[in-house]
Amino acid sequence: PGCAKMQKMSIKIIATAAVLAFAGQAEAFSAPSAVRPTLARSAVATRSEVQASSVFETAQSSFAADFPDFYSRGFGPTTKAERWNGRHAMFGWVAIIATGYATSHGLIPDFDKPLDLAAWGTLAKQGDYTAITNGRAIILIAHVHALFVSLASALAPFGFADSLTLNMKAGEKDESAYGVIVPLKETGLSASAEMANGRMAMLGLVVTVAYSLGTQTPFMDVVNLGVGGLLMPQ
Repeated sequence: PGCAKMQKMSIKIIATAAVLAFAGQAEAFSAPSAVRPTLARSAVATRSEVQASSVFETAQSSFAADFPDFYSRGFGPTTKAERWNGRHAMFGWVAIIATGYATSHGLIPDFDKPLDLAAWGTLAKQGDYTAITNGRAIILIAHVHALFVSLASALAPFGFADSLTLNMKAGEKDESAYGVIVPLKETGLSASAEMANGRMAMLGLVVTVAYSLGTQTPFMDVVNLGVGGLLMPQ
């Protein structure tokens, strides 16, 4: 009974946090009121109004003064880095949901079966010298492929794609800071909507990991709890 009460309370807490988060950023999902031309990468750096100074702008200014070379490339507390971190977090949630779906529907064969150390060698060893399971190995290789896609974006980006770092040769400048609350003055597929969604994805990962560590609950079980048990039904 105590465990069931705790699970109900956890669901209420997660649901309340989700409602509050989506209430503030709901405009990011609304349809655009008018057709807008496609923005070039450089156009993202301009806004109609200059936002008031915030902790984000202060951090950027301090970092730019202390480490100008890194800042000019988009490293550190920059809007460029925040945008890419948000993109990786959103991709992470897609991978997490796909992992839960594949696990619950038996799409990964012998998920809990440990790999044969004689066949795979030290690559299959974990920190406690036991073998990694087949399911975790498949998920690991999938993430390695995603990592190389990210590296390709950094080292050899396509001309039409957004580079992982600021393009110094083209004179690309970092965007101004979005502030604590992202101003969603443009609806639909806009730069501000992407920033807001990225922040929610990053915050969701932090909350889920913190809950998992604090309650000693497996990460995927926490995710399943957050969606009401729909991802991996018992």
